[in-house]
Amino acid sequence: MVTVKLYGMPYSTCTKRVYTTAQELDDVKVDIVPVDLASGAHKDPAYIDNYHPFGIIPVLEDEDGTKIYESRAISRYLVAKYGKGSPLLPDSSDIKAYGQFEQAASIEYSSFDPPASSLAFEKVFGPGRGLKTNEELVKKYIDTLNAKVEGYERILSKQKYLAGNTFTLADLFHLPYGAMVNDLDPSILSSKPHVKKWWDDISSRESWKAAQNIQL
Repeated sequence: MVTVKLYGMPYSTCTKRVYTTAQELDDVKVDIVPVDLASGAHKDPAYIDNYHPFGIIPVLEDEDGTKIYESRAISRYLVAKYGKGSPLLPDSSDIKAYGQFEQAASIEYSSFDPPASSLAFEKVFGPGRGLKTNEELVKKYIDTLNAKVEGYERILSKQKYLAGNTFTLADLFHLPYGAMVNDLDPSILSSKPHVKKWWDDISSRESWKAAQNIQL
């Protein structure tokens, strides 16, 4: 069992993404090192200089001192190092599986995350900072997500998961903002039968349940 440090906060979507990945692996324990965003700890010069050049979270510090930032990169790193052979991240030697995985991961990053994270900001994060919700933008992001779900339905009507018939990081990457979208407007992920089945499947994984109860 290895123990890695994860600089972040339990409520952070990106912290949850990494924590969920670690929970999918048998031999990785994560110790959360709190970075208090409210007090501006992430903007402290020492943090920016030593951990994240853009002053955000999360950051992984491995047992050997290696530091990796950006939640998707951290997740890939953890699986590549501690989950060799795991279907979460197909080996690049299997060109077809690797290409299908990268395609699916790109879909999450370019098609789902932008409107999902923007909706979360308008409805949750912005108001939490005292900003007023822009309902026109909310409608725009919901309309965009509904349009994207059409494409997801076409994919998932032919296979169980986004990269094929095996659960991968490409599916897992959706969980943090997918959960927020589902809370804000459940119809988005439930209006299409194959998307609903996929979402119910991935959101019921024990790894994701554990990420809802991260202990400091």
